[in-house]
Amino acid sequence: MALAPRKKTPPAAQAMRKQPVQDRAQRTIETIFDATAQIVDEQGEAQLTTNKIAERAGFSIGTLYQYFPTKEAILLALIHRGRRKVMDEMQAALAKAVAQGATPEEIIRQRIRMLIESFGAGGAFKRSMIRLAWRMDHHENIMQAMREGAENIAIALAQVESPGLRAPDAAGVFVLTRAVMGVIRSASLEESPLLGTRRFEDELVRLAWGMLRQDGCAGAA
Repeated sequence: MALAPRKKTPPAAQAMRKQPVQDRAQRTIETIFDATAQIVDEQGEAQLTTNKIAERAGFSIGTLYQYFPTKEAILLALIHRGRRKVMDEMQAALAKAVAQGATPEEIIRQRIRMLIESFGAGGAFKRSMIRLAWRMDHHENIMQAMREGAENIAIALAQVESPGLRAPDAAGVFVLTRAVMGVIRSASLEESPLLGTRRFEDELVRLAWGMLRQDGCAGAA
Protein backbone atom coordinates (compact mmCIF):
# COMPACT_ATOMS: atom_id res chain seq x y z
CA MET A 1 0.00 0.00 0.00
CA ALA A 2 1.45 3.37 -1.00
CA LEU A 3 2.19 5.96 1.64
CA ALA A 4 0.07 8.73 0.15
CA PRO A 5 -1.31 11.25 2.67
CA ARG A 6 -4.43 13.22 1.98
CA LYS A 7 -3.73 16.94 1.96
CA LYS A 8 -6.37 19.53 2.71
CA THR A 9 -6.09 23.29 2.69
CA PRO A 10 -6.36 24.40 6.34
CA PRO A 11 -7.75 27.71 7.59
CA ALA A 12 -4.22 29.10 8.04
CA ALA A 13 -3.58 29.06 4.30
CA GLN A 14 -7.02 30.50 3.63
CA ALA A 15 -6.12 33.54 5.77
CA MET A 16 -4.12 34.92 2.84
CA ARG A 17 -6.03 37.39 0.67
CA LYS A 18 -4.58 35.87 -2.47
CA GLN A 19 -2.28 32.98 -3.23
CA PRO A 20 1.03 33.72 -5.01
CA VAL A 21 1.06 32.37 -8.56
CA GLN A 22 4.00 34.02 -10.29
CA ASP A 23 7.61 33.72 -9.10
CA ARG A 24 7.70 37.41 -8.25
CA ALA A 25 4.68 37.09 -5.97
CA GLN A 26 6.21 34.05 -4.28
CA ARG A 27 9.41 36.00 -3.65
CA THR A 28 7.33 38.78 -2.10
CA ILE A 29 5.72 36.29 0.27
CA GLU A 30 9.10 34.83 1.23
CA THR A 31 10.45 38.32 1.93
CA ILE A 32 7.46 39.07 4.15
CA PHE A 33 8.02 35.79 6.02
CA ASP A 34 11.73 36.52 6.47
CA ALA A 35 11.02 40.03 7.77
CA THR A 36 8.41 38.68 10.19
CA ALA A 37 10.80 36.06 11.57
CA GLN A 38 13.57 38.63 12.00
CA ILE A 39 11.35 41.00 13.99
CA VAL A 40 10.01 38.21 16.21
CA ASP A 41 13.57 37.03 16.83
CA GLU A 42 14.89 40.50 17.66
CA GLN A 43 11.93 42.13 19.43
CA GLY A 44 9.42 39.42 20.29
CA GLU A 45 5.96 38.68 18.93
CA ALA A 46 4.32 41.40 21.05
CA GLN A 47 6.27 44.10 19.18
CA LEU A 48 5.32 42.77 15.75
CA THR A 49 3.19 45.05 13.55
CA THR A 50 2.31 45.07 9.87
CA ASN A 51 4.03 48.46 9.50
CA LYS A 52 7.27 47.05 10.92
CA ILE A 53 7.05 44.01 8.68
CA ALA A 54 6.50 46.13 5.56
CA GLU A 55 9.36 48.47 6.48
CA ARG A 56 11.76 45.58 7.16
CA ALA A 57 10.71 43.83 3.94
CA GLY A 58 11.16 47.01 1.92
CA PHE A 59 7.55 47.08 0.70
CA SER A 60 4.72 49.55 1.06
CA ILE A 61 2.03 48.62 3.55
CA GLY A 62 -0.34 48.37 0.58
CA THR A 63 1.77 45.62 -0.97
CA LEU A 64 1.68 43.64 2.28
CA TYR A 65 -2.09 44.05 2.56
CA GLN A 66 -2.51 42.64 -0.94
CA TYR A 67 -1.60 39.28 0.57
CA PHE A 68 -2.28 39.45 4.31
CA PRO A 69 -5.02 41.33 6.19
CA THR A 70 -3.29 41.21 9.60
CA LYS A 71 -0.05 40.27 11.31
CA GLU A 72 -1.87 37.22 12.72
CA ALA A 73 -2.58 36.06 9.17
CA ILE A 74 1.14 36.32 8.35
CA LEU A 75 2.11 34.35 11.44
CA LEU A 76 -0.48 31.65 10.73
CA ALA A 77 0.68 31.32 7.13
CA LEU A 78 4.30 31.13 8.32
CA ILE A 79 3.35 28.45 10.85
CA HIS A 80 1.41 26.50 8.23
CA ARG A 81 4.34 26.58 5.81
CA GLY A 82 6.73 25.32 8.47
CA ARG A 83 4.40 22.52 9.54
CA ARG A 84 3.77 21.43 5.95
CA LYS A 85 7.53 21.23 5.33
CA VAL A 86 8.02 19.12 8.46
CA MET A 87 5.12 16.80 7.62
CA ASP A 88 6.50 16.21 4.12
CA GLU A 89 9.99 15.50 5.49
CA MET A 90 8.63 13.05 8.06
CA GLN A 91 6.54 11.29 5.43
CA ALA A 92 9.58 10.90 3.17
CA ALA A 93 11.65 9.54 6.06
CA LEU A 94 8.86 7.12 7.01
CA ALA A 95 8.53 5.80 3.46
CA LYS A 96 12.31 5.36 3.24
CA ALA A 97 12.46 3.47 6.56
CA VAL A 98 9.73 1.07 5.45
CA ALA A 99 11.39 0.51 2.06
CA GLN A 100 14.70 -0.29 3.78
CA GLY A 101 13.08 -2.85 6.06
CA ALA A 102 13.44 -0.95 9.33
CA THR A 103 12.09 -2.64 12.45
CA PRO A 104 9.02 -1.25 14.24
CA GLU A 105 11.26 -0.03 17.07
CA GLU A 106 13.50 1.83 14.61
CA ILE A 107 10.50 3.39 12.87
CA ILE A 108 9.00 4.50 16.16
CA ARG A 109 12.24 6.02 17.47
CA GLN A 110 12.94 7.83 14.22
CA ARG A 111 9.43 9.26 14.17
CA ILE A 112 9.53 10.42 17.77
CA ARG A 113 12.98 11.96 17.33
CA MET A 114 11.78 13.95 14.32
CA LEU A 115 8.64 15.07 16.19
CA ILE A 116 10.70 16.31 19.13
CA GLU A 117 13.18 18.11 16.89
CA SER A 118 10.42 19.69 14.78
CA PHE A 119 7.78 20.57 17.37
CA GLY A 120 9.69 21.00 20.60
CA ALA A 121 13.47 21.25 20.64
CA GLY A 122 16.01 23.54 19.02
CA GLY A 123 17.63 26.90 19.63
CA ALA A 124 16.03 29.78 21.51
CA PHE A 125 14.39 31.36 18.45
CA LYS A 126 13.09 28.06 17.09
CA ARG A 127 11.63 27.14 20.47
CA SER A 128 9.94 30.53 20.79
CA MET A 129 8.37 30.14 17.34
CA ILE A 130 7.18 26.63 18.22
CA ARG A 131 5.57 27.90 21.43
CA LEU A 132 3.94 30.70 19.44
CA ALA A 133 2.58 28.15 16.98
CA TRP A 134 1.16 25.97 19.76
CA ARG A 135 -0.52 28.99 21.36
CA MET A 136 -2.06 30.75 18.39
CA ASP A 137 -2.69 28.14 15.69
CA HIS A 138 -6.25 27.05 15.01
CA HIS A 139 -7.37 23.79 16.58
CA GLU A 140 -8.46 22.40 13.20
CA ASN A 141 -5.01 22.96 11.70
CA ILE A 142 -3.37 21.00 14.51
CA MET A 143 -5.97 18.23 14.41
CA GLN A 144 -5.61 17.90 10.63
CA ALA A 145 -1.86 17.48 11.01
CA MET A 146 -2.37 14.85 13.71
CA ARG A 147 -4.88 12.97 11.56
CA GLU A 148 -2.46 12.97 8.64
CA GLY A 149 0.40 11.81 10.84
CA ALA A 150 -1.73 9.06 12.40
CA GLU A 151 -2.79 7.82 8.97
CA ASN A 152 0.79 7.75 7.71
CA ILE A 153 2.18 5.85 10.70
CA ALA A 154 -0.72 3.37 10.65
CA ILE A 155 -0.11 2.59 6.96
CA ALA A 156 3.62 2.23 7.57
CA LEU A 157 3.30 -0.10 10.55
CA ALA A 158 0.76 -2.22 8.68
CA GLN A 159 3.49 -2.96 6.12
CA VAL A 160 6.01 -4.09 8.73
CA GLU A 161 6.14 -7.78 9.55
CA SER A 162 7.06 -8.28 13.19
CA PRO A 163 5.86 -10.91 15.67
CA GLY A 164 6.17 -8.37 18.45
CA LEU A 165 3.84 -5.83 16.84
CA ARG A 166 0.10 -5.96 17.17
CA ALA A 167 -1.92 -4.75 14.22
CA PRO A 168 -2.58 -1.04 14.85
CA ASP A 169 -6.26 -0.14 14.80
CA ALA A 170 -7.86 3.28 14.55
CA ALA A 171 -8.39 3.65 18.29
CA GLY A 172 -4.85 2.61 19.17
CA VAL A 173 -3.21 4.92 16.65
CA PHE A 174 -5.48 7.81 17.71
CA VAL A 175 -4.54 7.44 21.37
CA LEU A 176 -0.85 6.92 20.57
CA THR A 177 -0.43 9.97 18.35
CA ARG A 178 -2.35 12.27 20.71
CA ALA A 179 -0.43 10.98 23.71
CA VAL A 180 2.96 11.59 22.09
CA MET A 181 2.08 15.01 20.69
CA GLY A 182 0.39 16.02 23.93
CA VAL A 183 3.59 15.35 25.86
CA ILE A 184 5.72 17.26 23.33
CA ARG A 185 3.28 20.17 23.33
CA SER A 186 3.25 20.37 27.14
CA ALA A 187 7.04 20.21 27.32
CA SER A 188 7.30 22.98 24.73
CA LEU A 189 4.81 25.33 26.37
CA GLU A 190 6.28 24.66 29.83
CA GLU A 191 9.79 25.28 28.43
CA SER A 192 10.91 22.01 29.98
CA PRO A 193 14.69 21.39 30.10
CA LEU A 194 13.90 17.76 29.22
CA LEU A 195 13.22 18.67 25.60
CA GLY A 196 16.06 17.51 23.39
CA THR A 197 17.45 15.06 25.95
CA ARG A 198 17.88 11.33 25.34
CA ARG A 199 15.93 10.60 28.53
CA PHE A 200 12.87 12.42 27.18
CA GLU A 201 13.10 10.62 23.84
CA ASP A 202 13.52 7.23 25.54
CA GLU A 203 10.42 7.71 27.67
CA LEU A 204 8.30 8.58 24.64
CA VAL A 205 9.65 5.55 22.78
CA ARG A 206 8.73 3.34 25.75
CA LEU A 207 5.26 4.86 25.81
CA ALA A 208 4.73 4.24 22.10
CA TRP A 209 6.18 0.74 22.01
CA GLY A 210 4.24 -0.22 25.13
CA MET A 211 1.02 0.59 23.26
CA LEU A 212 2.02 -1.13 20.02
CA ARG A 213 3.77 -4.32 21.13
CA GLN A 214 2.06 -7.63 21.65
CA ASP A 215 1.39 -8.43 25.32
CA GLY A 216 4.36 -10.19 26.85
CA CYS A 217 6.99 -8.89 24.43
CA ALA A 218 10.03 -7.06 25.73
CA GLY A 219 9.87 -3.27 25.44
CA ALA A 220 12.18 -1.12 23.40
CA ALA A 221 14.58 1.39 24.87
